[in-house]
Amino acid sequence: MSAESAEAQAYDPEARGLRLVVVLLVLTVISGLIDAVSFLGLERVFTANMTGNVVVLGFAAAGAPGFSVLHTLTSLGAFVVGASAGGRVARRLGAASRRAWVRAALGAEAVLVGAASAVAFAAPGTTGTAYALITLTALAMGLRNATVRKLGVPDLTTTVVTMTLTGLAADSPLGGGTGMRSLRRAAAVVAMLAGALPGAWLVLHHGLGIPLLIAALLATALAVTASGRE
Repeated sequence: MSAESAEAQAYDPEARGLRLVVVLLVLTVISGLIDAVSFLGLERVFTANMTGNVVVLGFAAAGAPGFSVLHTLTSLGAFVVGASAGGRVARRLGAASRRAWVRAALGAEAVLVGAASAVAFAAPGTTGTAYALITLTALAMGLRNATVRKLGVPDLTTTVVTMTLTGLAADSPLGGGTGMRSLRRAAAVVAMLAGALPGAWLVLHHGLGIPLLIAALLATALAVTASGRE
């Protein structure tokens, strides 16, 4: 960074902190953790990936074993409520300071996921706990998705990587493109895997509380360090 750009950043509060590209990649890791918890620990429901949830709802409605219509509908409903709240937060705070808005949304996610972790530790294995975890994490992911959508950073949706993989392949030299943003796209895919793999291991060997706690701590760290610049 040149002396001029460093000086400009010192006078620009929006630029202070982690760049949004880094923030969104870490949020993608969190999504992997969250979906490992929900899919493996809560009867094969997703609370971050709603595309998967719609498919899961079809499986459950058809009577496929191991799926729950009520769990899936709870997740979809809570996600929509969270996304609606995220839209309101974006309209209220986004016009004043992008940095403050992003940090507020991340703080809310940290609180919701932290509450889910506390519930998982306090009352593991109960029906009420399952619904509480689905509701809290889906609310958090809905709020986050509304925020990320408003930010509009290309190729970093944080909860799905289908279009990211499509762009990676279609815009590659093999697809006749230039490979622009290939590193960012590949990093998003790796970030999802980097959350899902340890998340699955923790769920299988240590229960739901620890991966949720890690997700909450990561979200908290982002809430106090995120900037408002890509």
